[in-house]
This record gives sequence, C-alpha cells and structure tokens, in this order.
Amino acid sequence: MRALSRLSISGIAFLIAACAAPHPLPKFEPPLARNRVQSVRTTAYTDTEADHLPYGRHNALGTALNSGPVNSAAADWSRWPAGTLFRIQQTGEIYQVDDYGWALAGTNTMDLYKPSRAAMNEWGVHRVNIEILHWGDVWHSYRVLQPRDKYAHVRRMVKEIASRYRPGDNGSEPTVPTVPAPAAAYSIAASVQSPAPPPAVAVAVAVNLPRQKTASPSAAPPPPSPAGAANNPFFR
Repeated sequence: MRALSRLSISGIAFLIAACAAPHPLPKFEPPLARNRVQSVRTTAYTDTEADHLPYGRHNALGTALNSGPVNSAAADWSRWPAGTLFRIQQTGEIYQVDDYGWALAGTNTMDLYKPSRAAMNEWGVHRVNIEILHWGDVWHSYRVLQPRDKYAHVRRMVKEIASRYRPGDNGSEPTVPTVPAPAAAYSIAASVQSPAPPPAVAVAVAVNLPRQKTASPSAAPPPPSPAGAANNPFFR
C-alpha cells in the first residue's frame, strides 16, 4: 500500500507539473505582404470561454471588447498592430484589432470577437478577404507589449516589431528598401497637377521637396512607456 501510495503521489505530482508547464508557441508562419486586401484565416472567441474569464469583457488594452458597428479582433500585433481597422469583404463587418493571444503570435490567423458562444460556434473557422481601412501604430503596440515580455508569445511579437520596422516611424509599413524618385518624376507630377511655374520657381520647388526619412542602421527601438502599460492587468 505504501508503494502504491508513493506511486500515486508521484503520478499526481507529474500531472501537476505537466499542467503547469507552458504551452509551446504555435508554428511560426512568414508574415503576409502588407497589401490593402489580404486573405486571412479567421477563428472566433468570446469572453465567457474558460481561458478568458480572468479578463472579463476586456481586451489587451484594458478597454471593453466591442460588438456592434465596430467589433473587436485579436491578432499578432507585429502583423496587425493595435488599432488596425479592417472590413471583411464577404460579410461587410468591420473589426478593430485591440486584443492578442498565445495561439496567434507568429501566425497569420485573426481571432474575431463574438458576443455569445452560439455566435462563436456559428462562425467556426473561415478564410476570408479583409480590406485594411487603417493600419494601427506598431510602436504604440510595442510600448504596450514590451513590459509584458516575460510571456513567450509577447516576446515573439516584440522581437518581430524590433526586427521588421523602422525605429521612429509610425509603423504603418515594415522595413523595406526605399529608392528616392528622380527629380524628373517630381517635375512631371507637378506639371500634371498645376500649370508649370516660371523656371526660377520650378527650381525652388525641386530644391525644397521633402526628402524621405531613412533610419540609422544602428538605431534601437523606442523605449517602453514609463507608466500605464506596465500596470495593465489585462494581458495574456
């Protein structure tokens, strides 16, 4: 009996340790191209699911999950930053990214908030075309995420933002090589929009054209916000 008891206790301890062990991150998927229209795999969730009960009807920004003219959605914030607004072409529904989750980090899946389990189950899993109406600010997302990077899925998003985006910009586009347009192109564009100015004015216009900003290769991502995000309890 003692041997059996020791075996039972060992088995229980093993089960507890297994339950306490963190889940592995989902398999990494290459990010989609930043096009206005994207084909995206979508799932659905609701606030009454067991893993969401600790957060109530709140998103990762600490505000209320929305269901109505604009609905909440969860996604990898390095791909769709918080604040990204999009429309599902097949249904006409509009969503805004304000949440994230463990199973979404490093993937091209979006999780759509539904107000009930029935609506969640009805949606299931669908591949849809989304039309981006507005890209969110990736560096604002970075400042929210960075104090929470003790979690593996948050670290993955933070690292992706730091590696893919230019420090100091608004994060509307990932880092890509840029080639300034030749001066002739500006002259052609100006002549189409308005009558050609006198030669002296035309030279001044060409000289005063704003140059594209380029980031220093050694620049580091901006530091996290000193207050607010670090104290936000609504993360996972």
